[in-house]
Amino acid sequence: MTTSAGTGLRTLREHPFELLREIERRSRVALTGGPGDDVSGEEWVGIGLRLGNERFVVAREEVREVLMLPPALTRVPGARSWVRGLANVRGHLLPVADLRGFLGAGAITGERAARVLVANSNEFPVGLVVDEVYGFRRFLQREHVSETPQTAIRADRYLDGAYRRGLEVWPVLRVEKLLQSREFQRAAED
Repeated sequence: MTTSAGTGLRTLREHPFELLREIERRSRVALTGGPGDDVSGEEWVGIGLRLGNERFVVAREEVREVLMLPPALTRVPGARSWVRGLANVRGHLLPVADLRGFLGAGAITGERAARVLVANSNEFPVGLVVDEVYGFRRFLQREHVSETPQTAIRADRYLDGAYRRGLEVWPVLRVEKLLQSREFQRAAED
């Protein structure tokens, strides 16, 4: 069963799958600003997060899981101040780093909303502490802009453009760039 733009939702109540499809179509039209816009574009999904007063988004594929801040972290002697310590996560040791502290914007203080993004990396298993996680954010590929926005937190070398929707700008933080950087890999004090 195909529906036209003028079809009422009540006529679809006997066809739940078609009803959901029509609701999704209408939501996409409303999101993009009008029925003339192409809403069939590829979708990009990321995880929205906050560092300080700024919002960022990380590709869903770069994050294995999101955890509460572990109640017990074992401090690593000789590590830089942004290395919070080691956490026991289901029987595996996970290094935990304060992302805001690493970027030079001060340590994360609000422990209640803080979360740990576990990097989806076999080579560098690490948890990154962020101020808050907003959950999944979905964008159309055409909403991506390649220019890197200015951020107060010095994260520009780890950014890969941004997604713009209306007045909202979500800089894309690349976890892989961060993990591969020499600065991050040098976690021991000199």
